[in-house]
Amino acid sequence: MSGAELLAGVCGALSVGGLLLAAHALTAPEPPPRSRRRKSRSAVPPDRPALRRQQALWAAAAAVAAVVWLASGWPVGGALAGLAVVGVPWLLAQFSGGNAAVERLEALQEWVRRTSDVLGAGGGLEQTLIRSARTAPEPIAAEVATLAARLQARWPTSRALLAFADDLDDAAGDLVVAALLLGAELRGPGLARVLTELASSLTEEVTMRRKVEADRAKPRANARWLLLITVAASGLAALNGDYLAPYGTGVGQLMLAVIAGLMVACLLWMRRLTMPAPSPRFLVDPDGGRRAAELEPDEVAVR
Repeated sequence: MSGAELLAGVCGALSVGGLLLAAHALTAPEPPPRSRRRKSRSAVPPDRPALRRQQALWAAAAAVAAVVWLASGWPVGGALAGLAVVGVPWLLAQFSGGNAAVERLEALQEWVRRTSDVLGAGGGLEQTLIRSARTAPEPIAAEVATLAARLQARWPTSRALLAFADDLDDAAGDLVVAALLLGAELRGPGLARVLTELASSLTEEVTMRRKVEADRAKPRANARWLLLITVAASGLAALNGDYLAPYGTGVGQLMLAVIAGLMVACLLWMRRLTMPAPSPRFLVDPDGGRRAAELEPDEVAVR
């Protein structure tokens, strides 16, 4: 391979990365507003096994990219092979998923109903929330356990509940936390009834979301099959040296980068079309109004 062809190949590889980033920026949904509150030092640590799996996957992708580049002499082919190692499993998971959010909402509904039953029997709010961690449904068990730990650490109830809303990161969770905040402030007997009605409303929302997910199942299946067919067709084309011979030149590498970028952009666009739009949250810090939430526990005690 001449120097000009190598330079064109490197430019093609960089073009693939640029096109992928541009496609992701165009198709990624706008994130919901996040709280400006600083993360607590008692936050849940990252999932180390998942992090190690992700690092191993990226290492395998780099190795595959290097092997394909050296074996074929195509830098763009190496870059595409490495990106496929990471991107194909991620896209398959995106197209196969969709029920996780519904399961979390159903778990939240179940937790709210249990909490309302205990409060209706005369239990105190803080003690009820702490004890609820023992029987919390699995999809929100970590968030409820963190809430109980904060309450046991003598966090102010309002601050612990606001942190719980950030952990749930869902509009339905904000509704639940808003009701609990009112109950913690007013300390009246009506909190159990409000939570019972809220649980009924969440049940209806779960039913509606399941119907929506059932309607999205067919487009997700079509997108998954399209991805598998694209990967299979690329593999068969790679075995046919005569078919891919024109892409061995510098200009061919650039064209391969453009074609691959357009195909990835279409797949990301399909992924966005099959993903539900996130509901906007309302329990966020608009202008730093909750200054106490930004303080550490010892600072709150001093204040």
